[in-house]
Amino acid sequence: MDLRYHTPLDAPALRAQGIPAPWGFGLADRVRFGEIDALGHVNNTAYLRWFESFRLPYLSARHVTDYGPDSPRLVLKHASCDYLAEMVQAMDYVVTGRTRAFRTTSFTMDYAVWLPDPAGARQTAAGSAIIVLLDRHGNGRHKIPVEARDALQNLDGAVPESA
Repeated sequence: MDLRYHTPLDAPALRAQGIPAPWGFGLADRVRFGEIDALGHVNNTAYLRWFESFRLPYLSARHVTDYGPDSPRLVLKHASCDYLAEMVQAMDYVVTGRTRAFRTTSFTMDYAVWLPDPAGARQTAAGSAIIVLLDRHGNGRHKIPVEARDALQNLDGAVPESA
């Protein structure tokens, strides 16, 4: 199985790992010793870190931010994770994510963690988050850029919501 770590995986690469649509963006990695708890499985907090590590390249690729000095501040308003199956040290995994819905200055993301298998990946976790964009200079909220809104709709199937 050819799995590229720390490199964005597009829809064809995800399908080759057995990860179904609608997931179109993912990152692969391997469970590290430091992510294991006293019971020998991945600690609950590791999943939230994986989602955060995923968000960085995803938000850049979707044109939400370039992380530059004038880019919006990203505030995590809400995060959740449902643990569906145990994971242990040295397992390969893929984190996928997509934006489900957006408003003027915020959006809702869904995440999944998968054990890749070309015959059909197994999902081990599901998560969600609400992210709010704030003005970098403290002047309130920052609107989602038009290019980002287009990418979220066209690439993820995100739908606009009213406030």
